[in-house]
Amino acid sequence: MIEKNYQPADLEGRMSLIWEDARAFSAGRPDRRDADPFTIVIPPPNVTGSLHMGHALNNTLQDILCRFERMRGRDVLWQPGTDHAGIATQMVVERQLMERQQPGRREMGREKFLARVWQWKDESGGTIINQLKRLGASCDWGRERFTMDEGLSKAVVKVFVELHRAGLIYKDKRLVNWDPKLLTAISDLEVQQIEVKGNLWYLRYPIEGTTFSPEDPASFIVVATTRPETMLGDSAVAVHPDDERYQHLVGKRVILPLVGREIPIVADTYSDPEKGTGAVKITPAHDFNDFEVGRRHGLRQISILDREGCIALVDNEDYLHGLPEGSEEFAREFHGVERFAARKKILERLEAFGFLERVEPNTHMVPHGDRSGVVIEPYLTDQWYVDAKTLAQPAIAAVRSGATTFVPRNWEKTYFDWMENIQPWCISRQLWWGHQIPAWYGPDGKVFVAETEEEAVGHAIGYYVEQEVITAEQGREMALDRNKREGFITRDEDVLDTWFSSALWPFSTLGWPEDAPEVKRYYPTNVLVTGFDIIFFWVARMMMMGLHFMKEVPFSTVYIHALVRDEKGAKMSKSKGNVIDPLALIDEHGADALRFTLAAMAAQGRDIKLSTQRVEGYRKFANKLWNASRFAEMNGCAVPEGFDPASAKETLNRWIAHEAAAATREVTEALEAYRFNDAANAIYRFVWDVYCDWYVELSKPTLLGEDGPAKAETRAMVAWARDEILKLLHPFMPFITEALWETTAKRDGLLTLSPWPHRVDTPTVAEIAALSAASFGDPLVPPMLVSFDAASFKDEVAEAEIGWVVDLMTSIRSVRAEMNIPPATLIPLVLVGASAETKARAPRWLEAIKRMARVADISFADTAPGSSAQLVVRGEVAALPLEGVVDLAAERTRLAKEIAKAEADIERVDKKLGNEKFVANAPEELVEEEKEKREAALARKAKFQDALSRLQGV
Repeated sequence: MIEKNYQPADLEGRMSLIWEDARAFSAGRPDRRDADPFTIVIPPPNVTGSLHMGHALNNTLQDILCRFERMRGRDVLWQPGTDHAGIATQMVVERQLMERQQPGRREMGREKFLARVWQWKDESGGTIINQLKRLGASCDWGRERFTMDEGLSKAVVKVFVELHRAGLIYKDKRLVNWDPKLLTAISDLEVQQIEVKGNLWYLRYPIEGTTFSPEDPASFIVVATTRPETMLGDSAVAVHPDDERYQHLVGKRVILPLVGREIPIVADTYSDPEKGTGAVKITPAHDFNDFEVGRRHGLRQISILDREGCIALVDNEDYLHGLPEGSEEFAREFHGVERFAARKKILERLEAFGFLERVEPNTHMVPHGDRSGVVIEPYLTDQWYVDAKTLAQPAIAAVRSGATTFVPRNWEKTYFDWMENIQPWCISRQLWWGHQIPAWYGPDGKVFVAETEEEAVGHAIGYYVEQEVITAEQGREMALDRNKREGFITRDEDVLDTWFSSALWPFSTLGWPEDAPEVKRYYPTNVLVTGFDIIFFWVARMMMMGLHFMKEVPFSTVYIHALVRDEKGAKMSKSKGNVIDPLALIDEHGADALRFTLAAMAAQGRDIKLSTQRVEGYRKFANKLWNASRFAEMNGCAVPEGFDPASAKETLNRWIAHEAAAATREVTEALEAYRFNDAANAIYRFVWDVYCDWYVELSKPTLLGEDGPAKAETRAMVAWARDEILKLLHPFMPFITEALWETTAKRDGLLTLSPWPHRVDTPTVAEIAALSAASFGDPLVPPMLVSFDAASFKDEVAEAEIGWVVDLMTSIRSVRAEMNIPPATLIPLVLVGASAETKARAPRWLEAIKRMARVADISFADTAPGSSAQLVVRGEVAALPLEGVVDLAAERTRLAKEIAKAEADIERVDKKLGNEKFVANAPEELVEEEKEKREAALARKAKFQDALSRLQGV
């Protein structure tokens, strides 16, 4: 028996346990062994993470696809897992040690610290997995993987070694994003650009061969900089080759203020004549753009900072090279000074010597570490790199050929732009938590890359025996006795970038490099659902690795979803205080309501503006379905064994079968095209409008009337249509649909394993029985209707009749609302010039029309009576006499005023949007909000104009 009130909290946990006990989401089920596989790999959330709205959207969309394809008979594998999140996890554990006043990682040592991290992972690392289960994610949870589990670690090592042997992984000295607090290189994704109110300092660099004087512009060239402390590492000044102001200086040299280093003036298009003074200082070791300019001109790379962001000049050969006598004293004075303190001291010194021309306020973007919160430094250091340019070529070709497609297609341009200009991928991180790089160094720095230490020792022994550094006998002793090779080779302390292991996710999670049957069956995967912000960091790298190691694209489709913003269109952030917690919404309204909201708003290429009111609205939608199902149950509605909907005789019942088939086609086609919002809106319309508001209401006289064939048939059809709704709605709202299926259908099988309404090849009864017997010892595969194809059924005659009734009542209701006619007021209805079909239909539905449209009676006439509002319903005219019902003059005046108000609103918005300054300077969400106000005003105006036009002839 269905409970009186729908309480999502009461049923969601229970449904989850039922699915789990039945192993409903397991891939490779006996009843699916011969089915086509359908595979999705979950974008692995950080093991430190907690469910946020982006996760909720991403996983809801994946779950919709998985439940949809599972019901279509596919062997679905939704591969779950988590990412070890190098920096985040190490920070969590280090913070925990500090809070407990326990020794830090340096004091503990690497081995003990890593044991502590694994302990934290075992105790607290499963939080987000449990939260995904609360959302309803139908992953194959028995196959959960972790980017540092034994199998994935083996895959990572093999990939590194093979790429190194192929010359695609190498070590190089280049600029990286350096976090001076965490003391590691970080990826671009971990860098947050923050707008900062700072200054632009204009510095005078004396020209060699002149006598410097602040009053003589010919004696110096002025450069502008936001980072004056980096001038200590300048190795050139660049001007644009076409800038006539400086062409006579190209090839000459300047004297670097305070330092005394002679540096050239070079011509390079990087310098912008319209920006600053048109001359820029070039510091190749401390700026990414300058690094490239330096490479073009063969400039020296002079690093003047240490790992902690302090000035490092003493014993710095690159800095001291070629400096005049006495430079060591300046170096000692500034050595060890923190970078921003050094900035202040350097500016004071520059001003004292006349080298500071002026200072201008300057608001600009400054990179910060998203974890540490400190300013990131471009830092010159030795790191491991992947030759991404070489690996990118097959990945570019795969998308160009259509082997992998992006949805929406416009994201392919983003992919190509990045891939065709790709830079070497820095894969080393100066952390302890992660995959330690499988590289060992000999006493002379020679590197040996191998899958195991034993293998590396073997390579080293062979190399050093050949070089006669050790004897063959010493080599044999080392190979046999670990103690005798102590200190012979040492392992690289760095670990790999988290994205390196994630790049292998589509095949490493399936068991590669072992010859696992899952790899053959489930690779390549079908679709990847992810956000646009990691197209470069994850999608592109999976493409590279999949094609290189598996010789096949990792997925045929990449669905890129948009951002979830707040209701005003602003990006959610803790600092703004506008973050919406999905778990709080689940607690309040249920997971189904949140899921349906996200799906209904997930239009391709359009950000979601989420309001809690929308979630509340879809909670009411669930409640509507609950109450309709309860009404059906209370009225004895059930599907008899062997019932064939196509055999229905009643026009209303054939109409609901027709509408159910149309909804099935619409939902199916939309999901196949990844139009989640269209699919959600189609099932919403069918449930709320067609089934609840029209079919159930129109069925009530029969259900509440005398027993007989019509009542029996209607009871069966009400229940059958409800079951079709539960199937179509299940991918979006799995909990409520499974609960209603369990309660109303009284079947042994689970809804989540039931067939989708459309089946091309309908199995026989014998085949159904065999499928049920083949399942895990339980009858989990429910019976199917044998003779009815719910997606192709059509009855145009029934649709013409009931469609006319529905359209007529809808139009009458609209007029009543437009004219402010009270519900208690009954209006006569006149059908003008009615066809024979209409004259036959009207009496059959007279009572329903009177009851549901608040009509006094129905009559027929050749012409419309005076003072009536006229409606065109399916090509025929219906008239509502309004004399004595509505004050027509007052109503015309009211509608004219409403139209004027709407036009004023449109004009006000048009003025704003026509103001270039407003559009250029206002936040994006504010501009979007104004556009939405305009659309709403246009809709209001159209509505009132329609109402007024109805009155023009009255």
